[in-house]
Amino acid sequence: MSGSRIRVALFDLDDTLFAHRAAVDAAITRHRRELPGWSADDDTAEARRWTDLEEHHYHRYLAGELDFLGQRAARARDFAAPYGLVLDDPDDAETWFGRYFERYREAWRLHDDALVCLDALTRAGTAATGGAPAGAAPASPPLRIGIITNGELDFQTRKIEQVELTARVEHVVASGAFGATKPDASIFRHAVDLFGVEPHEAAYIGDRFRTDAVGAAHAGLLGVWLDRHDRATPAERAEAVARGIPIIPTLAPLPALLRPLH
Repeated sequence: MSGSRIRVALFDLDDTLFAHRAAVDAAITRHRRELPGWSADDDTAEARRWTDLEEHHYHRYLAGELDFLGQRAARARDFAAPYGLVLDDPDDAETWFGRYFERYREAWRLHDDALVCLDALTRAGTAATGGAPAGAAPASPPLRIGIITNGELDFQTRKIEQVELTARVEHVVASGAFGATKPDASIFRHAVDLFGVEPHEAAYIGDRFRTDAVGAAHAGLLGVWLDRHDRATPAERAEAVARGIPIIPTLAPLPALLRPLH
């Protein structure tokens, strides 16, 4: 990416800008209190089990094995079964999931570093303040902001609206509407085309190494891995270096990372 000028910053949504995992954990912890035999001592383990079911069935949805409502029903059915609650009827499963979803939506919020980062990226460079010395390079223009997310457009748009990101984001590309999921190169290139820039003029920031950072790099973008929980393995770190993928622990370093390329 040496010598490239970054004009567009594209973001993953869930667990990058939007605090999805925290909302899920809070919601399932509240919701399972309706189940027979629940114990507060099991909250952490059961939140982990719900997360594992989400990962399993949501990836079945992304692979086309289940439709969107089908993966929700499967998650509800599998989670409730150990409590002796049978949700084989899709309507019963959807009703149970709907009550969980109300609690999930109540917990929707952005990560604490999201707005600060977006504000920094969408401000012009320091020369625009009038404090630059004579002969200094012109101020760098603000970066344009977009989102690429694996999911249904309507559902993801509801999140974006509720956390008041709509006015900050120029384009939202969702796999459900586009017809391909990350890490397929086509979804990254489609987003870049919407902005009218070349792939090397865009950065993509996400919390999954292969789905987000490697997928974006394959498509010709600057892939940036947001590793909030320091889970990178030595092999992943070595691969990131080889591919030119920066690893950041929060969104705080991102403006400084992209400014030299802007």
